[in-house]
Amino acid sequence: MTNSPAADPANSPQATDQATGPATDPATPSTATQPPAPPRRTPLTGVHEKLGASLTDFAGWLMPLRYGSETAEHTAVRTAAGLFDLSHMGEFAVTGPDAAASLDYALTGEPSALRPGRARYTMICAENGGILDDLIVYRLADEEFLVVANAANAAVVGAALADRIQGRDAQVSDRTDDYALIAIQGPRAAAILANLTSADLAAVKYYASYPAQVAGREVLLARTGYTGEDGFEIFAAPDDAEHLWAELSRAGAADGLVPAGLAARDTLRLEAGMPLYGNELSADLTPFDAGLGRVVKLDKPGDFVGRRALAERAQAAPQRQLVGLTSQSRRVPRHGYAVLWDGQPCGVVTSGAPSPTLGVPIAMAYVRPDVTVAASNSGPGTGRLAVDVRGTAEPATLVELPFYRRPA
Repeated sequence: MTNSPAADPANSPQATDQATGPATDPATPSTATQPPAPPRRTPLTGVHEKLGASLTDFAGWLMPLRYGSETAEHTAVRTAAGLFDLSHMGEFAVTGPDAAASLDYALTGEPSALRPGRARYTMICAENGGILDDLIVYRLADEEFLVVANAANAAVVGAALADRIQGRDAQVSDRTDDYALIAIQGPRAAAILANLTSADLAAVKYYASYPAQVAGREVLLARTGYTGEDGFEIFAAPDDAEHLWAELSRAGAADGLVPAGLAARDTLRLEAGMPLYGNELSADLTPFDAGLGRVVKLDKPGDFVGRRALAERAQAAPQRQLVGLTSQSRRVPRHGYAVLWDGQPCGVVTSGAPSPTLGVPIAMAYVRPDVTVAASNSGPGTGRLAVDVRGTAEPATLVELPFYRRPA
């Protein structure tokens, strides 16, 4: 779940035509020459500033990249707990008598099959099967759903949902500004949260949501995550965000809870083999390319956007396969680096980073299926599989995803 490039001003109808001059009134400043809008602040930006976080513009939001050591933040989530501000995510309410049927048509999954209180990971695709975004859909009531989108794709998702429900008795409303979203992730998350809520956390199932009180505030409490650890997401009123962050921090201090930024979130999700939009997922790829064909419900009743293209893709021989790689050197495979087989390009790295948990560089990559078979049969240490790291073929080993699974 990630950034996407900003729109190219040259593609805007307000752009300057080199042959005829400005398309706008010369007295009106061109939008192409105006400085970009400053990134939006979340309800917790002031807290991050007080904590001394390194802040960065992420998908148009001012977000904490790290508070100190991203490795320490990563390790805390694996061994204790981390606190994340996810208020940049996009939230859309889909309501009305036809809400369920509308989402069945708009998305690859089958939200109508969800019981109130449950959630599901799914995708929204174009007519050609390309992924517009990966989503989590919460069914809050019979006629009420909450769709959570990546920040960079929120506008695209909102527009697509609005277009796809036309003619149905359903409404889409952008609720992004109505929510602050805080995640607590890690093996101590449940114990820490239990100090602040009377909710029976043991009864909160994975991929479920419940109305609850946390630290005296009314929230929607969900049990999902993007780190490979157990944890909870707290959807709250923006005005309650600072209070909830402070109370969670206080309750978790003795258990090793720390604030964690985007850098740790990225290495955590990479170790857990979770895809990132713009890296493993894009409009040029289908869910089947990413090994996520399970989110495409071709057997659900009725049509849905992209059904024909996805049905054809489901029957076709795969052209690429998403795999895990570990480096046999200390040099890190990065996004866009070529994967080599016997010295020849056979794929491309989508995400790579040093793994604090494994102690070696790791990467996800798309490679040709025949190379996957050959690399599996040849075993590690042959030197046939490598990554081109700035002109040097660094040996790599094919491994099964995910790189990390939390202890049972």
